[in-house]
Amino acid sequence: MSPTQSDETDRIEKTAGEQLRERGETLAVAESLTGGRVCARLTAIPGASDYFDRGVVAYSNRAKQTDLGVSRESLDADGAVSESVAREMARGVRDTAGTTWGVSTTGIAGPTGGSDDKPVGLVYVGVAYAGPWGSESSFSRVDRHVFDGDRQAVAQQSAAAALSVLDEALDTVETTD
Repeated sequence: MSPTQSDETDRIEKTAGEQLRERGETLAVAESLTGGRVCARLTAIPGASDYFDRGVVAYSNRAKQTDLGVSRESLDADGAVSESVAREMARGVRDTAGTTWGVSTTGIAGPTGGSDDKPVGLVYVGVAYAGPWGSESSFSRVDRHVFDGDRQAVAQQSAAAALSVLDEALDTVETTD
C-alpha cells in the first residue's frame, strides 16, 4: 500500500471515529471474510475505546446463528454470502452488543468458492443504525461489491468498503445536538 493509500484509508477510520465520539454513539462489528481486519483498523486509532464496543468474527454458519442471531432461513435460502445475511449480521451485532451502529462483512475472498451467481470477490457490507426509541429512525442497508485480486486483496478492499459504508451512513443520520 502506498503512503497516499494509507493516509486515505486512515482518514476513513478517523473521520468515522470522530463522528461517533462527538455524537456519543457506539459501534460493534461482525466480520466473516475480513477476519478481523475492520476491527483492527478501527482499534488502531487512538481513543477508539470511546466508541468501539466489540468485534465478532463469525466465519461459520453456526457462528452466524449463535453469535449474531442470523436466521437459519436466510442462511438456507440465500446462503452466507447474501444481502439478507449481511443485513441480519449487522442488526444482530448491533442488538446483541447494545450499540448505536452495527457493521458486517460477508463474501467470497477466493481463490475457490465462487460460482456464476456468486463470483470470487463478491462482498456484501451491512450497516444497521439504532435510532432513539420511539423515533422510528432505525434502519439497515446493504451494499454489494465485487472486488478483484487475490484473497488478501479482496479482504483488504472489503474492510475498506465497510469503513466507507459506515462513514456514508453516519453522514445520513442527523444528530439532535
